[in-house]
Amino acid sequence: MKYMFASDIHGSAYYCRKLLEAYEASGAERLILLGDLLYHGPRNDLPKEYAPKEVISMLNGVKQQLFAVRGNCEAEVDQMVLEFPVMADYAVFVLNGLTFFATHGHVFNQDQMPPLKAGDILIHGHTHILKAEKAGEHYILNPGSVSIPKGGNPATYAVLEEHQFRIMDFDGNVVKEVSLDGASISRA
Repeated sequence: MKYMFASDIHGSAYYCRKLLEAYEASGAERLILLGDLLYHGPRNDLPKEYAPKEVISMLNGVKQQLFAVRGNCEAEVDQMVLEFPVMADYAVFVLNGLTFFATHGHVFNQDQMPPLKAGDILIHGHTHILKAEKAGEHYILNPGSVSIPKGGNPATYAVLEEHQFRIMDFDGNVVKEVSLDGASISRA
C-alpha cells in the first residue's frame, strides 16, 4: 500500500492545494500530517498565500483520508475548526509491516528519541529540513516542509510505497530516497 506524509503547511493555501493535488495523483491510501497545519509561528515569514481559513476548508474536505499529530503551532482552537483529530503528540502506525512513530519533532526527534525497538522508524517534521537515513538501530525520516523549506531544500512531501520512502518535490522529482528493508517487520 501507498501512504503520503507531509509536515509544516503553516497556513499556506497555495501549498496545501499543491499537496492535495499530489496526494490525489499519487493514489496513496492515507495522508499523514506531521503538524503545524494552520499557523506560521513567530520565527517564520508568512508562507505563500497565507490563508488558514482556506486550509481549514481544504483539509476538512478530505478529513476521512487524514491522520494528524500536533505540531508546536497547533492549539486547542485549531481542534475547534478542524474536523479530524490534531491534538495528539504522536501516533504509532504499522504500515506495510513497518512500525512508525509519527510526531511533529518538537518533543521527540533524533536528539530526544522516544522509546523504540530496534528497526522502528521515527518520522517527524518541525525542522523543515528533509531527512531519510538509518541512525544506529532506527530510521529517521523527515518529509521536509510543504510551505517553508529550509536548508536550501525545495518544498517537499514524502511517499511510502511498500518499503521505499521517497521525498518528492512538487514537480514530481525524487529529492531523497531510502529503502526501509532493513527495518523490523511486524508480523501479527
